[in-house]
Amino acid sequence: MADQEVEAHYSRGDLYQAIMDGLAAAGRDLAHLQPDDLDPLEHFHGRGVKATAELAASLSPGRDDEILDIGSGIGGPARYFARTYSCRVVGIDLTAEFCDVARRLNQAVGLSDNIQIEQGSATALPFDDGRFDGAYTQNVSMNVEDKAAFFGEAHRVLRPGATFALSELSQGEGGPAIYPAPWSDDGRYSFLLTEQQTVAGLEAAGFKIVSVKDNGPAMRQFFQAQRAAVARDGAPKLGPFILMGANAREKGRNAAQNQEEGRTRAIEIICCRG
Repeated sequence: MADQEVEAHYSRGDLYQAIMDGLAAAGRDLAHLQPDDLDPLEHFHGRGVKATAELAASLSPGRDDEILDIGSGIGGPARYFARTYSCRVVGIDLTAEFCDVARRLNQAVGLSDNIQIEQGSATALPFDDGRFDGAYTQNVSMNVEDKAAFFGEAHRVLRPGATFALSELSQGEGGPAIYPAPWSDDGRYSFLLTEQQTVAGLEAAGFKIVSVKDNGPAMRQFFQAQRAAVARDGAPKLGPFILMGANAREKGRNAAQNQEEGRTRAIEIICCRG
């Protein structure tokens, strides 16, 4: 039931058309879309494509590497990895509509040969042991109650020595998170851990921690820059708000307030399979 509720939270039913309408309104040539045309809207996490680029650099995959994207959404990070590093990416996401949109966008920008999208759960990955040369996840674990299975499955499908990079929201010390937020309308199926609990969970799964970074200052600067841009230029025509439905503005405001009041903390953890 939890998986069904989480999928319902992210499903819109008309997401692909909403994205095409947004791209057209922003002046993009729909018949000749380029991968970076999608950058403003397809990275469904704080700081957008810049955060993806930083995380990708920590893996720095080679052309022959196969990388797993756990919680791949509409495929933005997978497309960034594929176009930047010419590697192969396999994405898995719980939400059927996200998977369908990801495949259609991959086709639209000519990256279908580099990216495979599967629908499934992060706690029961349908892949062989030791298959992948690296893996990453971005703002996914908040919806996963069984963190032991989540981290354990990531460990299982990586080859020994491979890197697992996580960019996540953790529970802060400023009080409970305010909802609705991008990952939950009312706090149901929201399972935030503290940074310390996240590190402990990864270590219990067999990972060796390489680094832990507090991305809070960068996230707060991002939200401040967003507000300044809206005040100067008006509301943007493209952005992750297209994925968030009718109450996207309220979710965005609450996401910023959660960060600024320390209710959530943006963290980046790099670890490797022992």
